[in-house]
Amino acid sequence: MADLAMPASSRGTTQPRRLIAAGIIRRSPGRTLTVRVTEAGVTGSIRKAGAR
Repeated sequence: MADLAMPASSRGTTQPRRLIAAGIIRRSPGRTLTVRVTEAGVTGSIRKAGAR
């Protein structure tokens, strides 16, 4: 059976993953709320349902 362990030289060399952006879309009768959060700030909109 092959040894599948990572070699010692490659352990700990990968960068930790970080969250780039998070967001939410909430739909209710008559309107849609959209919010996006990034390191730069927060943006969002409230639109009538079906509007583009």
